[in-house]
Amino acid sequence: MTLPESRIANFVLLPELKLLHFGTDGIWICEKISDFEVCPKCVTRADAIYDHRWVKIKDLPIRGDHVCLKILKRRFFCKTCKKPFTEPVPGILPGRKTTQRFRRAVMEACEKYTDLSRVRKEFKVSYPFIYEAHYERLKLNLREKGGAPWPSRIGIDEHAYGKNRETRRTQFVTTIVNHSKGKMFEAVIGKTQAELETATAAHIPGRENVQWATIDMCDPYRNFIQSFFPNAKIVADKFHVLRLLTPALLKKRKEIAGTRADLKAKKLLLMSAQNLSYFQRRALDDFMKRYPDMRELYIWKERLHSFYRIRGYGRAWKAYKKLMDDMSVSFLPEIITLRKTLLKWKEELMNYFSSGLTNARLEGFKKNRTTILSTKTKKPTLSGRLFCFGGPERIRTDDPLLAKQVLYQLSYRPTTLKRKKAYSLVGKNLSTEIFLVF
Repeated sequence: MTLPESRIANFVLLPELKLLHFGTDGIWICEKISDFEVCPKCVTRADAIYDHRWVKIKDLPIRGDHVCLKILKRRFFCKTCKKPFTEPVPGILPGRKTTQRFRRAVMEACEKYTDLSRVRKEFKVSYPFIYEAHYERLKLNLREKGGAPWPSRIGIDEHAYGKNRETRRTQFVTTIVNHSKGKMFEAVIGKTQAELETATAAHIPGRENVQWATIDMCDPYRNFIQSFFPNAKIVADKFHVLRLLTPALLKKRKEIAGTRADLKAKKLLLMSAQNLSYFQRRALDDFMKRYPDMRELYIWKERLHSFYRIRGYGRAWKAYKKLMDDMSVSFLPEIITLRKTLLKWKEELMNYFSSGLTNARLEGFKKNRTTILSTKTKKPTLSGRLFCFGGPERIRTDDPLLAKQVLYQLSYRPTTLKRKKAYSLVGKNLSTEIFLVF
């Protein structure tokens, strides 16, 4: 081996490894170099070589070419313990067939790639290995998060996950997101003020840190924030406000022409006029001239869109007062109800123009990958572009990391699912059994 090759090998290889020669198919023949080893049981020096053993270790790819280290390891005999042991290699944990830097690269790829099938093709590893490596990272993230205080900006939203078998009422899980980091912060079963305070007050410190909290127009969430976060200002989610007139518009459209042939008109009605072409706006105007009630609802919907395009709190406050004055002369029951709602949430609506925060990230989380545990093997498996655990059976597991940490990083990344069925994420949150469905 020439001197340049030797320097490159020393730079690429793990410490205490010496490159003997290059094999075929990306195999590097190496051996461990050290004067002596220490017995892992009695921690005494051992220099009596008992045997030799070849092991294959998968290492980090170099310029897209996969590397496999074939290492000749020595087995020493400890005279104190009277037992043999195999010498360790720095950067390879005992019993592992991969280097630590290779596992670290797989962990990072799981967070960056849109689906885990790409990770499998890139590193040529099995799905169980990907799960094991990523689950190891999730455990580390949970330890890092332990004792983390409340952030300064949070978002709160609920997700329905089925009905209670006894009461037949819809059950909810509340998701809390850290807006500053763009990550999930906490998941709590229920949406009432008492349930939220009981689940979060005990183990999360620093509630005085919260300065801004975004919610949809839900009274229990507003009451919870006002009583639990003394310094927080509430922001009503912009997208929930813009959707207030959507049910009324769809109902009117269905009364006029509720056929599938008219679905294009439905799409145009819900879109902002600013995003329509000239011919689309003209066709929509011709259609609504024959239906004055629908036309008025559409005009008010557009005024809400234009209201949220205003920049600056002062100009937005003037536009809000004018909007309320104009709504007061309308005779449509939908507009009367809308005006009452906007007056009730006046302060929360105006806080948007001071913070610019929305719950868009939380709404996007609902269409992300989910996790399931197989009812047959009870072991994790992966299929296609979906990170899942077998089929779509809804069962429970006692693993808190499965329910909580997968939400923190794995579940909350948008991806395209090949299957059209709804999948579930199940597990336990703290001491309460949780059953999450997206």
